[in-house]
Amino acid sequence: MHIIFDMQIMLNRANKLKLRDLRLIKAIAETGQLALAAERLAMTQPAASRMVSGIEQSIGAPVFERHPKGMTPTAVGKILARNAAGLLKGMDQTLADVQSAITGQSGAVRVGAVTGAAVGFVVPAIQKLKKTASGADIHVDVAPSDVLVEGLLGGEYDFVLSRIPAGTDPRQFQVRRGRVEVIRFLVRRDHPLAGPGPLKTADLAGWEWVAQGLRTPLRQAIEEAFVSRGIPLPDEIVNTSSLLVMFAYLGSTDAIAPTSREVAELVAPTSGASQLAALDLEDPIIINPYYHLISMKNQSLSPIAMQLHDLVYAALSGES
Repeated sequence: MHIIFDMQIMLNRANKLKLRDLRLIKAIAETGQLALAAERLAMTQPAASRMVSGIEQSIGAPVFERHPKGMTPTAVGKILARNAAGLLKGMDQTLADVQSAITGQSGAVRVGAVTGAAVGFVVPAIQKLKKTASGADIHVDVAPSDVLVEGLLGGEYDFVLSRIPAGTDPRQFQVRRGRVEVIRFLVRRDHPLAGPGPLKTADLAGWEWVAQGLRTPLRQAIEEAFVSRGIPLPDEIVNTSSLLVMFAYLGSTDAIAPTSREVAELVAPTSGASQLAALDLEDPIIINPYYHLISMKNQSLSPIAMQLHDLVYAALSGES
């Protein structure tokens, strides 16, 4: 019981040690010399000697054995030195992480975006951010606008690049206006419609579609354009939100797939060996506005999130 009581007293006293005490214990244990340890910590030898005496008095036990060739840790000193090394390493890393977060060089940021915006603006912004903030932990979710805005309201995202769904009060958001979107149509490279020059909207009549589901902005814009121009809607439509499914279906059928300009530029560039081709119309179908950069009003972004937010907006507004 007496031993346990003495140990508890020692632990209570050890809790009073400060980081500078631990740094000195670690330095003496590593160098074996008080003078070298004091020099490493930019302090005088007498000051270091007084600090060691204070540590031992606080602990209630010798921490170092003094001898003509220097100092060696006692059993208590070895325990303190070993644990000081781990604690100081963790503390130094914590301070470095905090500093990186303050300066925007690291930290976590979560972004939500509709497909075209993710491809056209979020990805290039992340690539720029990573040049100066390689330690950033970035998460990107791609989903429809209603899902993204619901997630933003629930605290899942720092900001989103989407539309504000009907019935959602926009007054709770900080909104930076986006841009209009010109719709393009993807087909396989050797599709009968693939070729030079833009098409008439009527040229798209009668073909099967593989498209985003009903009530999505892109789908609604196309259907409204067809109806207003007196062009019948397709009888055969494969509905999917997956780009992989869309590309696979296009590769083995004569279907056409309406998509955003950014996706079309990525998977069907004018130069290259892509298996897909992008079609343009003489009278383009436009979604106006397609998406905005949206964050919560009166809610501060972390430095890393603000950096990415500003880079996305620069790309969105054509400043980059």
